[in-house]
Amino acid sequence: MSQTLVKLSGGELSAVTPHLGLDADATGIVERCGAAAEALARLESAGFLIEATRLVAHALPKREAVWWACMCVAHTAPEDLSEADRAAREAAEDWVRQQTDRSRRMAFERAQATGFTSPEAWTAVAAFWSGDSMSPEGQPVVAPAPHFAGLAAAGAVALAAVRGDVTRREARLRRFLESGRNIAAGGPGRLPAEAA
Repeated sequence: MSQTLVKLSGGELSAVTPHLGLDADATGIVERCGAAAEALARLESAGFLIEATRLVAHALPKREAVWWACMCVAHTAPEDLSEADRAAREAAEDWVRQQTDRSRRMAFERAQATGFTSPEAWTAVAAFWSGDSMSPEGQPVVAPAPHFAGLAAAGAVALAAVRGDVTRREARLRRFLESGRNIAAGGPGRLPAEAA
């Protein structure tokens, strides 16, 4: 049964594609697509899996993109994940549940505590870049570019795909895309913890 990917931005695929880092072959696959869902299906079937994940990260609404990144990152999280990394992902998830400026800024604080080196950190950065300003509280507003949240979410997903055993990358990316399609269709996109 085919899912209707109602949460993927369909009208303006051209606004998303400049941020996907597509090479000439992948560009040729999506250039005649009318909607993000069609471009996603074509990229995935042609084996452009990382490009397909970038499309999901940019085409989903910011809240859903952050949640999706959290689901992917949690899937590959090791049992010995540091407390700082766990706190960063949890802060991103908290922002998804309650999109306040306070929760967004807390996510960034948690990302800073990780040194920005983990997939979890970038889920939290994606939450932070989903807001109105990157400036410290009380300072003049410096708005993040509209695509920044998608960049951070895509980065989190890419890092999660190669964490630990990199030979699992392709299978992970396929599971991530399945989760992304589920979220785009209105589902929770949850992934079980990866088997050791």
